[in-house]
Amino acid sequence: MKAVLLKGHGGFEQLEYRDDVPVPVLRAGEVLIRVAAAGVNNTDINARTAWYSRSVTEGTTAEAGASGIAAARSEDAGWTGSAPAFPRIQGADACGHIVAVGAGVASRRIGERVLVEPVFQLPTAAGQPQAIYFGSECDGAFAEFARAPSVHARAVNCPLSDAELASFPCAYSAAENMITRLNLRAGQTVLVTGASGGVGSAAVQLAKRRGATVLAVAGASKAAGVLSLGAAQVTASDADPIKTFGRESIDAIVDVVGGAQFSGLLEALRRGGAYAVAGAIAGPVVELDLRTLYLKDLRLLGCTVLEPQVFGHLVQYIERGEIRPIIAAVHPLAAIVQAQQEFLAKRLMGKIILLP
Repeated sequence: MKAVLLKGHGGFEQLEYRDDVPVPVLRAGEVLIRVAAAGVNNTDINARTAWYSRSVTEGTTAEAGASGIAAARSEDAGWTGSAPAFPRIQGADACGHIVAVGAGVASRRIGERVLVEPVFQLPTAAGQPQAIYFGSECDGAFAEFARAPSVHARAVNCPLSDAELASFPCAYSAAENMITRLNLRAGQTVLVTGASGGVGSAAVQLAKRRGATVLAVAGASKAAGVLSLGAAQVTASDADPIKTFGRESIDAIVDVVGGAQFSGLLEALRRGGAYAVAGAIAGPVVELDLRTLYLKDLRLLGCTVLEPQVFGHLVQYIERGEIRPIIAAVHPLAAIVQAQQEFLAKRLMGKIILLP
């Protein structure tokens, strides 16, 4: 089959498009999916550059995305804190059709159009579920075929195109997971950083869907687009949170940016408020005054592994037309380098999709 192999840590030269990669062999409980469309994400680039290593303290940049991070360690550069295995087929977003099933999976599933839940929670001998990330700890969607546990291949029935559906799994599940952990309710005020990106724009829609008032942070060139998604206000990315919003004015924060704004965001939270994070594009190392945390009774929530109900709810929102896809560009899989260059330039709003 055709696929893109990630050969190791580094720049674009580590991505190899090939047409002789073996089709995955199914194991019990799995399904084989003919991938119709796959989305590009920060995680693909961060994994390639080794940004997840604790030796890296800077934010994500176009320069590092193109050439890699020379100083990064490999031994802890996977999502789980261990060394990743190469070669790897990346791609956390997949829409496709089931073409074969493994032992224990009903044959009637063949032909279903599905979305792949990007975080697998698989049982272990110890009885505790183990988180496996699609396209990271196992091969993903940058290929003609991919395998996934049957329980994580969710049937979806709606008129959206394959490319539109492929824009949802990773970004929207990350956003819905943060909003679920925050227990965001109608009438509350939520601040969304990075609101023009994949997760941020999803969070604007999903928070608005719950009846919250959404304050968004985004670049000026994309403010109109963010407002069209339901934000009540869009503020520049470099604005001071305290001067802009005032102290203790916000109920909850959805953050994918981190960096120098972190302490100001906590000051803007009301007492008893909550902060959820699932990214750190401006920098993973932040300044925290513990007095702000405990004297204001704040909750800090790190969000990666999905709550059990999140992906099922997301599919329901899609089928009911309650959220909409935002597509910036569509490319053939062979043009993955061009797609990632566009992604890193951050001039476009919405998802970049690859077609195997």
